[in-house]
Amino acid sequence: MTQQTTQSARFTFRTLILLLIPVIALAGVIALFLSTGGGVNLRSAAPVESLDVERYVLTQDGIELHVRNTGPEELTIAQVIVNDAVMPFEVSPDVNIPRLGRANIYISYPWSHGEAYGVSIFTSNAIVFGVDIPVAFETPQPSRSTFLSFTLIGLYVGVIPVFLGIFWFPALRQLGRWTMTFLMAPTAGLLVFLGLDTIAEALDVARDVPSAFQGIGLIGIGAVATFLLLVAISKRKTEITGNEADRRLAIAFMIAIGIGFHNLGEGLAIGAAYSVGEIALGTFLVVGFIIQNITEGLGIIAPVLRDRPNIRNLAVMGLVGGAPAIIGAWIGGYTPSPFLAVLFLAIGAGAIFEVIYEIAKLLQKDTQRESNSLTVFSGVLTGMMLLWITGLLIK
Repeated sequence: MTQQTTQSARFTFRTLILLLIPVIALAGVIALFLSTGGGVNLRSAAPVESLDVERYVLTQDGIELHVRNTGPEELTIAQVIVNDAVMPFEVSPDVNIPRLGRANIYISYPWSHGEAYGVSIFTSNAIVFGVDIPVAFETPQPSRSTFLSFTLIGLYVGVIPVFLGIFWFPALRQLGRWTMTFLMAPTAGLLVFLGLDTIAEALDVARDVPSAFQGIGLIGIGAVATFLLLVAISKRKTEITGNEADRRLAIAFMIAIGIGFHNLGEGLAIGAAYSVGEIALGTFLVVGFIIQNITEGLGIIAPVLRDRPNIRNLAVMGLVGGAPAIIGAWIGGYTPSPFLAVLFLAIGAGAIFEVIYEIAKLLQKDTQRESNSLTVFSGVLTGMMLLWITGLLIK
């Protein structure tokens, strides 16, 4: 009898009962506490309610608020005030919103373009929740023109800069081995800076995520899960092929994936800002993103400079790294969601740090073969400084 069979035979009905007893007892304790209040005969001085305005939409006829009840109990929408005026409103599907339930509040209000408005929502317990509209701006609706506009934004910010960086591949292949090692080190520096910047963006957006969804925890789950998953995939691929060239190509693809998720989050932020008129995407801003993101294309090709990847692989890596900016602009422009923005940024950070881990292993092999630790140090620092300097143009 094998060890696995022996272990399976030990799991009996008696074992199941023994495992369930603590769970059943715990459920009983919770039920007792909820029914008796734990013996503490105290009541809250005021109802505990929480309402998050996830999005506002301005149409020609009025204002629509997308809200979610993030409090512990059901709440009821009782009144809506725009600036200082009590306004008639409609709530769909119902004025009573259950915990974590969503509703749309439609307010018939003749707003004026460019004006600022404050909207206050009162519940039946006279608790007020508000949202500010800094600049009244008709929310872009899905149409051919807006679709093309967001597509062009993604092309300018993501696709074009990444492919421009990849176009350096033929020239960089003419350089020596020392230069290739030096370029791998700035790639690691670029990714370290990009990973930290992605985490910072995720933390910033997490403040807009309803507290019930625990934005900080979402960042941890997305980043750690992505990192560990990619480590497992990379290890399995290496064990199957055992080919260093294939491994370097896989690292290049993972760099493209990590950068792609970063650009997806970037597109989400740009699209969301554009949809509410908070940002003017002028020439200076677009030029700044092009200058910064061209270094991402350089980072993608750095691991495969000593190899001969075909044009198809280079084109796919460019699309993987740059095209998500288009998708992000679509999502952010039409249905901005802080939850999705935080999740995608966290996944991007996890992917970026996993690639840094893989590049560090390659650089460690190079430093063992040759005494170039100083080259690695200067290269990493150069990569980080390059993104910091280009960031001055758009931050």
